[in-house]
Amino acid sequence: MKAKQRILVVDDEQSMREFLSIMLSREGYLVESAQDGESAYELLAKNVYDLILSDIRMPNLDGLSLLKRVKEQGTDTTVIMMTAFSTTEQAVEAMKQGAYDYLTKPFKNDEIRLVIRNALQHRQLREENTRLRQVLDCRYGFDQLIGKSRVMRELYRLIEKVAASSVNVLITGDSGTGKELVARSIHFNSSRCEAPFVAVNCGAIPENLLESELFGHEKGAFTGAVNTKLGLFEAAEGGTLFLDEVGELPQSMQVKLLRALQEKQVRRVGGTADIHTNVRIVAATNIALDEAVNRGEFRNDLYYRLNVIHLHLPALKERIEDIPLLIQSFCEKLAPKRHVTLSSELMQTLLDYSWPGNVRELENVIERCLILEEGDVLTVAGLPPQFGENFSRQHLSFQLPEEGLNLESYMESVEREILQQALDRCQGVRKRAAELLQVSFRSLRYRLDKLGL
Repeated sequence: MKAKQRILVVDDEQSMREFLSIMLSREGYLVESAQDGESAYELLAKNVYDLILSDIRMPNLDGLSLLKRVKEQGTDTTVIMMTAFSTTEQAVEAMKQGAYDYLTKPFKNDEIRLVIRNALQHRQLREENTRLRQVLDCRYGFDQLIGKSRVMRELYRLIEKVAASSVNVLITGDSGTGKELVARSIHFNSSRCEAPFVAVNCGAIPENLLESELFGHEKGAFTGAVNTKLGLFEAAEGGTLFLDEVGELPQSMQVKLLRALQEKQVRRVGGTADIHTNVRIVAATNIALDEAVNRGEFRNDLYYRLNVIHLHLPALKERIEDIPLLIQSFCEKLAPKRHVTLSSELMQTLLDYSWPGNVRELENVIERCLILEEGDVLTVAGLPPQFGENFSRQHLSFQLPEEGLNLESYMESVEREILQQALDRCQGVRKRAAELLQVSFRSLRYRLDKLGL
């Protein structure tokens, strides 16, 4: 049931206070009254009111002074002024100080009912707009990018600048650093925020379907094309198209994507007409595209089309000071009804870990701890097995035998061990294992096939 709205009537005339209290109570409001500004101010210190209906001329503290104090407090209470001594100067002054409206006594009952109803509706709309803005900021602003380290503060500054433009953006960084979160922040803080944000993982779509996915196809264009299909460029019209893992695009698609960016138009598979597009491209990759260009694996001209603005996301190991903040955020998100803390041993272990999977891996570890431990204090008992291993140290301390060794055979055994550990940690899911090892899915598949895994 919706709570009744509260009104405070302030007037030095008792008859006026009683009249307004009776009338407004019958309208369904909760009404209190005060005989002057000082009495009203004392009530305001104890209670919250939706609206104040105050006379201007009163002893001790007049209405304009009360209005000033209300606004200085920073409260969102709506104030309507009343006076029997109407002057233009008073009306202007009241409105300058933030009064919603100004009524002259004597007033008609219907008039004051209407003014109060409109004032409260206006307040509700203002509150709703504030709430919606907070929700939008929470979902797509910088709140999802947790951190106060120097590198993160610099990233926030760049995102704010980039969002104000419409140029293409290339986001680089290791897997799990939050590249899609940055892309969403750019979109939802830009002038395109009311248009679609469309994301596609270029490395997860088979090569023979990628063109249809991006540009769409006409009915009958190929076997199985029973209907005309809009491509993602058309779906993102007026908004942002996020091309994740853009470095995985095959050469044939790189040419077609370059044409779409240059001409700002696409052609559906099997179609003959060019379709104009108004789309901002934000691309992301965890590989060094400039090196791929040098190797001839990625087109130089496409690289420069995408890389108008470059944002690099730091690895988690480069901003260790943000780990406690991230852990707090994950605990609040994953277990909002629990008030958990971390033991000092667990916190130190997490701070000392290298985090090859970055923020995504940290979130997975915290989720595991929350599931396995029921108490209010999380301990090292909830950590996954890899925290008990010292694999990297073992290999750093390797000593070459006097008789030498077969390097190829030894490296193959090391690679096999690493791949097997990654698969075990990811429950056999190859795509997750590729992200953990910071290689492309195709590269992982090749290595597994080579080793017979």
